[in-house]
Amino acid sequence: MEHHELDRLDEKILKLISANARIPFLEVARMCNVSGAAIHQRIQKLQQQGVIKGSEFIIDAAKIGYNTCAFMGIFLKDANLFKSVVDELYKIPEVVECHYTTGRFAMFIKVYAKSNQDFLRIIHDKLQPIQGISSTETIVSLSDAFQRQIPIDGIEVSDDGEDGGDMPIDPSLLSNSY
Repeated sequence: MEHHELDRLDEKILKLISANARIPFLEVARMCNVSGAAIHQRIQKLQQQGVIKGSEFIIDAAKIGYNTCAFMGIFLKDANLFKSVVDELYKIPEVVECHYTTGRFAMFIKVYAKSNQDFLRIIHDKLQPIQGISSTETIVSLSDAFQRQIPIDGIEVSDDGEDGGDMPIDPSLLSNSY
């Protein structure tokens, strides 16, 4: 993976938008002491570099009827089948994450289901028929304690003099209350 060098302005922008993806660019510009056009250009640059992968609304799965969340470790019959298994898992909308891992499992997935019965149906009708999976181990989540973005503090930044000054970020804008 390519590592992109970020400056202090990039770091400030990332802190602000990761704390609140709906913050207006002009507010980010004001807090960074630069123009709105500069923020727009920086965000476009960060998107083109793949640093920012998008913005999204986070849906509370339980509030729309998905009451079972499970993590499954998957053993493959053959490591060469990884791509074909991933392609088949991608077709299952209830599988929301898939990771290639070290350790006991070849891959690890996160699955949402409406109930334990629905989860059993997903296993039986959608996961077991996938060619290449030899077995799975499941961990059911009892509750989601927290989720968060990666920390922006402490990332490597260059000091190129174009960072919009050393204006501190207002901590109230870094809260998760929108």
